[in-house]
Amino acid sequence: MSIVPKESIEVLAQTIGVSNLSPDVAGALAPDVEYHLREVMQEAIKCMRHSKRTTLTVDHVDSALKLRNVEPIYGFASSDALRFKRAAGHNDLFYVDEKDVEFKDIIDAPLPRAPLDTTVSAHWLAIEGVQPAIPENPPFEALTLASDGKRFENREDGISRELQLYFDKIRELTVSKSDSVLFNQALVSLATDSGLHPLIPHFTQFITDEVTRNLSKISLLFALVRIVGSLLRNPHVHIEPYLHQLMPSVVTCLVTKRLGNRLTDNHWELRNMSASLVASICKRYGHVYHNLQPRVIRTLVHAFLDPKKSLPQHYGAIKGLAALGPSVVRLLIIPNLEPYLQLLSSELLPENQRNEIKRLEAWRVYGALLNAAGLCMYNRLKMLPNLLSPPTRAVWKTNRKVVMVMPNKRRASSDNLMQQPPLKRVATEGMIGGMPANPMQGVASGFSGAVGGPGVAVLRHLPNEGTSGIGAGGSSALKTSNTLAQAWKEDVNAGHLLASLFEYFGESMFCFTPKPELSIFL
Repeated sequence: MSIVPKESIEVLAQTIGVSNLSPDVAGALAPDVEYHLREVMQEAIKCMRHSKRTTLTVDHVDSALKLRNVEPIYGFASSDALRFKRAAGHNDLFYVDEKDVEFKDIIDAPLPRAPLDTTVSAHWLAIEGVQPAIPENPPFEALTLASDGKRFENREDGISRELQLYFDKIRELTVSKSDSVLFNQALVSLATDSGLHPLIPHFTQFITDEVTRNLSKISLLFALVRIVGSLLRNPHVHIEPYLHQLMPSVVTCLVTKRLGNRLTDNHWELRNMSASLVASICKRYGHVYHNLQPRVIRTLVHAFLDPKKSLPQHYGAIKGLAALGPSVVRLLIIPNLEPYLQLLSSELLPENQRNEIKRLEAWRVYGALLNAAGLCMYNRLKMLPNLLSPPTRAVWKTNRKVVMVMPNKRRASSDNLMQQPPLKRVATEGMIGGMPANPMQGVASGFSGAVGGPGVAVLRHLPNEGTSGIGAGGSSALKTSNTLAQAWKEDVNAGHLLASLFEYFGESMFCFTPKPELSIFL
């Protein structure tokens, strides 16, 4: 039984001029018409789905007819659904109610707006996590409406309910479960999540408050410092505006007088972690805030040189200065080693300090000084690799002359000396007696006497900058002279540094000496 009645077939036949169609023929044509209608509609539905639409339109039917090589139906181009009305007196006859339009109304109607050209314009979707209120962006009320018509719960500061739950969970883990696996996963989330910028001021305030109130809880302080490190590693958040609030908390964990309330609390490791964090902040943001590192150094130097401070405070200051680099150690710690070690020596010996805890703290400070000075010395040896190297040409100890084996070279005689160029003759005459004419050049390094004994000079090879242009004028000679003077000055300072460090710490400095340079002592 076809869904197309035979009466509809008879009506369609009458529209094309066939008025005497028998009922049997109409009943036989109805199933065939139904088959073709289903086929066309299935193709139209496919066209609708491929065009990402959910409503079937006349255009989809026309596309289906074109796929079947059938001429499309003309006159049905409206995008609205057609409204059919039943004909009066005929239950199976329908027609489309079309309104008659007067030409006068069309002529008098105002012209529509001209269509705009297709253009592309850029605008900010969000700036640091905040959506700007511009016409291109949807209003805030539309964003806060859920699919069921209810609003998300927002705090007064505009943080969504989801971010508030996230912050509360992190705070709970930090305070009560900082040694759990879930807290480590939370640290990974803080270091990688890209939607945490609205929470940065809240994390900053939370860290500041907890550090101020809980200096006796060492586990909580460890967790807070680790949170700061995770936030600094997150590339998606802008933490620069909040550094002035975070730095006091981190420096407090570094140089405060007492951390924890038990003797077994490992506050030394907390100070080491804080020192690394301070150095990382200075290295990363020092070019943005030019007074950041000077202020930190001023605070650490004050804690280091104040004799009224406790030994753990001195330890934190030394660790912080050492983490800032060997140049800071060479300029600020090394010059104060001698008076500081004199004061510290009384705390190292059992006969002078009977309090074992104080004595262990003193040895901790001594170890921090040794480590900082040793790394500084290692850096200087790497920068000046020839400082402790043996001479490249054979040197013998004589009374007051330096004798060198120079193969394939003629000995300097009085005849050869007169035939040499003026500059070369002056340089050769200046070496009379084994000592250079310039007393500054007579010191190969401040450490040469300790290595080879008195009367042995270790000569360094310096680059011949500007030698080819000496004859052209005095500027090249002056440049070469300044270069030589600066190089000798660095060697002298480095030699004095090494000599003083070996005098202060003795053989303990050997572990910081590179292997090639260490062979000079064997």
